[in-house]
Amino acid sequence: MTRHPTPRGGRDMPDAPQHPTPPIALFPTALAPAPATPVRIVVADDNPVVRAGLTALLSGRADITVVAEAADGREAYEAASRHRPDVVLLDVRMPGVDGLSALPYLVPIAPVLMLTYSGEPETVQEALRRGADGYLVHGEFTADQLAAAVRDTVQGRTHLTPTAAGALLTHLRDANAHENPHVPASAERFPLKGLSQLQPSVGQSSSDRSRFQLSAREAEIMDLIASGMTNQQIAAACFISEKTVKNHINRIFAKLHSTSRSEAAAKWLGTAPSSGRGVG
Repeated sequence: MTRHPTPRGGRDMPDAPQHPTPPIALFPTALAPAPATPVRIVVADDNPVVRAGLTALLSGRADITVVAEAADGREAYEAASRHRPDVVLLDVRMPGVDGLSALPYLVPIAPVLMLTYSGEPETVQEALRRGADGYLVHGEFTADQLAAAVRDTVQGRTHLTPTAAGALLTHLRDANAHENPHVPASAERFPLKGLSQLQPSVGQSSSDRSRFQLSAREAEIMDLIASGMTNQQIAAACFISEKTVKNHINRIFAKLHSTSRSEAAAKWLGTAPSSGRGVG
């Protein structure tokens, strides 16, 4: 008989499935074609108003249907086991079994897209470590973007809103600094993780960077470029199109007097050999 997760103080839950920790990474985003059959989802949130709103919003789409609602992690597990949905929308903080506790049980059943008000870096990082396929923070996406994220999750593409993307970058930078705190300044040696491995003491302060006169969005994108993300990954993290990313990058290169991503990143981080700490 299947044993379901139970709230703290109840009978013991079965051991969580053991499988390798998935890599925390962004995946390119694209507009997925409408599926032949509607995407079937389970909405799990302890707030009945939020559940009703999400159900009404998503069920109004011709290619999406909500097959069940749940008020906590245990109900989410039971609903997913019964309906076998294409995606589970999961809140973090719920009474009884919370979202993070339920994640290891839900991931083997269906992709899980976190949909929550909880944007703390530790929470985001733990959700991704436990197998969440994306992380959306309320207030950082539109209705159309939520629907697109649901469709993309079915196709194996990950969506992160800005708060979640920032937490991911912090995690990667901290991990890289811990693993290799003495990294040469040559940007060309780091094709993926790139300059995020440089010691924080080497980088420029906010006041140093202000000389470049980048807008807030351009500075955000420049940080993502310096971390080693591709245009597709940046588009996914910022919920913008690749064309918009390219337009931002063209303006960034002009302001930094750079002709390549590595050159721009080196100047942004204050490691360009010709200038020592920026463009001077």
